[in-house]
Amino acid sequence: MKNINLNSLLKRAKKLPALRTAVVHPVTVEALTGLDEAAKEKLIIPVLIGPSHKIKRAAKDAKVNISSYELIHTEHSHAAAEQAVAMARAGEIEMLMKGSLHTDEFMHAAVDKVKGLRTARRMSHVFVAEIKTYQKLLLLTDCALNILPTLMCKRDIVRNVIDLACALGIKMPKVAILSAIETIDDKLQSTIDAAALCKMVDRGQITDAILDGPLALDNAISARAAKTKLIISEVAGNADILLAPDLEAGNMLAKQLQYLGNARLAGIVLGARCPMVLTSRADEANARLISCALGCLYRNFLIEKQLKCKKSS
Repeated sequence: MKNINLNSLLKRAKKLPALRTAVVHPVTVEALTGLDEAAKEKLIIPVLIGPSHKIKRAAKDAKVNISSYELIHTEHSHAAAEQAVAMARAGEIEMLMKGSLHTDEFMHAAVDKVKGLRTARRMSHVFVAEIKTYQKLLLLTDCALNILPTLMCKRDIVRNVIDLACALGIKMPKVAILSAIETIDDKLQSTIDAAALCKMVDRGQITDAILDGPLALDNAISARAAKTKLIISEVAGNADILLAPDLEAGNMLAKQLQYLGNARLAGIVLGARCPMVLTSRADEANARLISCALGCLYRNFLIEKQLKCKKSS
């Protein structure tokens, strides 16, 4: 894992076939620049969906030539999201990419129980962070979708992020289940959930990873802190994945790392019928580019996993 960074993931993804990607409501310079870079790197084949006049105006401002990209006109961002999801359901689209709209608006169509992109698993979001002060990439989840996840929701969040870690080349990722403390206390639900998730590993309900928790953040990422508190763990001080207790904690952690720790972040939604690139509207084009690379690697991993299951059966 030490030799894996965001640039190396981008290089790996560029060797895979480009994904036909619906870009939802790309009406800002940042959104157009990001998708154009991803297309030039042959990660995606963009299908631009949204108000055509706004998209063309943004492309002009960004000095991006979109004449070779398919453009589907919709009246507004809501309709753009619905159109993109419908195309994904029909198999016409391999990946979705958020443009210049709010996350809840983008996801509203995707989570629809009838017309959306639900699977047997709960959808969840993952940030992949490259931090100068940490020895390897760090995966943070869930930082954008599930507000107050239940135990079974956290099970799906963990299973989703394990799949992504495997797709990135991390074998048996170490998952730190975060709380405010490292002992179990019935006043803190996150500590109870952590204990249950660890037992799920023992019972085979969660596989292909090493879990430990509850762990406070210092214990999860600092071997010195873990040693000081006499915590004996394969995960403590060496986590690959941080599972946040709720969305607020996860979101603040990610943004603190980005804006105070100068971390590079890429974001993706897992657990749907297709990967969904989900970055902040404030993110720069490079974040969108790397996020597309994550989507390519993740989708390729799922296809290979399905093929292995068919062969074994």
